[in-house]
Amino acid sequence: MPVAVCKLVIGVPVERRWKVLAVVSVAVFMAGLDLFIVNIAFPAIGEDFAGSGTAALTWVLNAYAIVFAALLVPAGRLADRLGRRRGFLAGGALFVAGSALCGAAPTLEVLVAARVVQAAGAALLLPTSLALLLPEFPPGQRPVAIAIWSAVGGLAAAFGPPLGGVLVEAGWRWVFLVNVPVGAAALAAAARLLAESRDRAQAVPDLPGTALLAGSIGLLALGLVQAPEWGWGAPGTIASLAAAAAGTAWFRARCRRHRAPVVDPAMLRVRSFAMASLASLAFNAAFGAMLLSSVLYLTQVWGASILVAGLALTPGPLTAALLAIPAGRLAVRVGPRAVAAAGGVLFAAGALWWIWRAGPDAAYATALLPGMLLTGAGVGVYTMSRQIGAVLGVALLVAVVGAPVDWDAGWAFMAATGLVAALAARAIGPVRLAAPEAAPGAPAAAAGVAR
Repeated sequence: MPVAVCKLVIGVPVERRWKVLAVVSVAVFMAGLDLFIVNIAFPAIGEDFAGSGTAALTWVLNAYAIVFAALLVPAGRLADRLGRRRGFLAGGALFVAGSALCGAAPTLEVLVAARVVQAAGAALLLPTSLALLLPEFPPGQRPVAIAIWSAVGGLAAAFGPPLGGVLVEAGWRWVFLVNVPVGAAALAAAARLLAESRDRAQAVPDLPGTALLAGSIGLLALGLVQAPEWGWGAPGTIASLAAAAAGTAWFRARCRRHRAPVVDPAMLRVRSFAMASLASLAFNAAFGAMLLSSVLYLTQVWGASILVAGLALTPGPLTAALLAIPAGRLAVRVGPRAVAAAGGVLFAAGALWWIWRAGPDAAYATALLPGMLLTGAGVGVYTMSRQIGAVLGVALLVAVVGAPVDWDAGWAFMAATGLVAALAARAIGPVRLAAPEAAPGAPAAAAGVAR
C-alpha cells in the first residue's frame, strides 16, 4: 500500500491530498484484490456447492467481469453528471453490501447475483476514484499520484494469491467478508474527506445499451461454456451464440445513434484505438484463462492445497507489479506498441513453456515457475476491454479444454491469444505517450475508458 496509507493508519499527520490518495487507493486495492482472491477460492466454492460443474461455477467469475465491463463507462458518466463523491460513496456501499451477500450466499445462484452487486459497486468506484484524486494534486504531482493509484492495483494482484490461500483455509466465504470491515472504514473516511464535483452538461449515459452489451456478452459466454456439455451443434448452443451476435449488432446500431454511447463508433474507426482494443481483448482473454487454469491445474492435477496453490501463483503477479512502472516509462520513450507487443510475446512464451515442461508429476521449480515468471512479465510489460477479455478467456478455456481436460489445448489457446495480442499491438501504428496530466475536475467517464 502507498506510504500515505501507512501514515494514515498509524496516525501520523499528512496533508489532505495524501489522505485522499490513501482513501481512494483502498478502494482500488479492494476491487483489484477481489479478482485474484476469488480465482484462488474457485475450487473451494465448487466443493461447497456440490453438483455444480465447472461451467456453472465460472459464472462466479464471469458475472462480475461482464457487469463491470458493461457499467464502467456509463457509471463514470453518471457520476460526472450526478456527483463524483456521491458516485464513489454509492459504489463503495454497493461493493461492501455485495461482499457481505457473497459471504452469506446459501446457493450458487445467490452468490452469482451478489457478484453482480459487487461489480456494479466496483464500476462506480474505479473511475470516480481517479476523478476525485486528480484535482487534489497540482499538475507537477499528478503523474506521481497516478503512478501510485495504478501501482496499488499491481500490489493487489501480488497479494491476492497468498492472501486468498490463507483466507480459504478458514473458509472461502472469508475472501468476500474481508472486504466488509475494510470497505466500511474507507467509506467513513471518504465521507469526511472527499469534495463533491460534477458536470451537469454531461449527457445521460445509454443505460439500455449498457444492458444490451451485458446481455450479449453473457449469451456469448453461455454458449461457449455450455458447448462441451450441450454439444456445438445443439439448439441451445446455436441459439445462445446467434442471440449474442444479434445483440452485438443491435448494440452497434445504438452506439451510432446515442448521444453518449457506451462505445463511441468514431473511436473504433481510428486505427490505433481499434488495434489497441483488439490487442487488449486478446491479451486479457489469455490472462483470464491463465488465472483459472493455473489454480485448477495445481489443485486438480498436482493435488496441491489451496494455500499452497496461492503461494505458488504469487511470483507471476509479483513480477507483473514490479515491471509495470518500468514498462510504462519505457513506453513513453519508445512508444506503446513495441512494449505491448513484447508483453504479448512474453506471455505466449510462458504458456508454451507449460506445454513443453508441465506434466502430471509436480515439479514446480522447473515446470511451473518459469512459465509463471514469463506470463507475469508479459502482464507487467503489457498493461494497457480488460474485463470482456477475461470473460472470453474463461469461457473459451472451458470450451477448449473439454472433458476430460486437455491442459495442453488450454495452454495453446493462451499462447495463441498472447501472440494475437502482440501482432495487434504491432499494428497500432506509431504512437507516443506523454507524461499524464489532467485538469481539475477530470471526468470519471474518461477514467473509466482509461481503465
